[in-house]
Amino acid sequence: MIRFLQPWWLLTLLPVLALAAAYVWRQLHRQAYAVRFTNVDLLRTVAPKGIGWRRHVPAVALLLGLLVLATGLGRPSVDTRQPLERATVMLAIDVSLSMQAEDVAPTRLEAAQEAAKQFVAELPESYNVGLVSFAKSANVLVAPTKDRFAVTSAIDGLTLAESTATGEAVFTCLEAIRMVPADGAEGIPPARVVLLSDGYRTAGRSVEEAASAASAAHVPVSTIAFGTDGGTVDISGQLQPVPVDRPALAALAESTEGFFYEAETVSELKQVYQDMGSSIGYRTEPREITQWYAGGALLLLLAAGAASLVWTSRLV
Repeated sequence: MIRFLQPWWLLTLLPVLALAAAYVWRQLHRQAYAVRFTNVDLLRTVAPKGIGWRRHVPAVALLLGLLVLATGLGRPSVDTRQPLERATVMLAIDVSLSMQAEDVAPTRLEAAQEAAKQFVAELPESYNVGLVSFAKSANVLVAPTKDRFAVTSAIDGLTLAESTATGEAVFTCLEAIRMVPADGAEGIPPARVVLLSDGYRTAGRSVEEAASAASAAHVPVSTIAFGTDGGTVDISGQLQPVPVDRPALAALAESTEGFFYEAETVSELKQVYQDMGSSIGYRTEPREITQWYAGGALLLLLAAGAASLVWTSRLV
């Protein structure tokens, strides 16, 4: 089905139709001129033979060319269905104060940022990726998108805050996944959560509640533990120990059928999405075909000129 992106331009058809009507009227009301010769046979001998119906060909081709050209000004388009991959990976990065510990060089947070950016770079281009940061609460910084630059820029801009709401991070990721457009596909998209943290939850819903919600949604949560048992941070002038809660992070991954890592590498993280599968939706988008109209009009106008030159020795 053809639609017009700028239909008001179709008003240019009116003068073309008026010209066509004038041509028809002129042909129907051609004046007969008096013949001064009484010898009709002699007149037929000296008068050149007319070209008959062919005299209308250049005019008809010209009018058709103008009609097609005027129609093309309305920017005709046809609807096309563009496949859209819905598979989604959500990154959740801990920005609590304990992530400033330097037991992982240069800091836990900077190491997590680097690992996250490498992971995003390795993801298949067709996948959506989103970003959640969490401290006392969890926030969607980038909704699921194929714009890798937006995600890596947001990762670079992470800042520290108090507390650690690990459970809330998972719940927020699940909500972001549910918001991925269906685009004609059924159910929620195949999805994974990758959570980068040093572990201990101090705010929000429990990790166990988050694990149950992720399992119910069939969204595996893979976790990466950053830090050592001897990690410390300076908070208000006091040196505070910040050991890593490996058991909690490992349990979250195991109960949701995800993976748990301590030594993060891109090759290991590929396991996160290797078995993800695919969910293709479709988005209907207009594809402009103005060039076809312009080309057709050009051919018709060339035909009009050529026919006129051949049969009348004039250019229209």
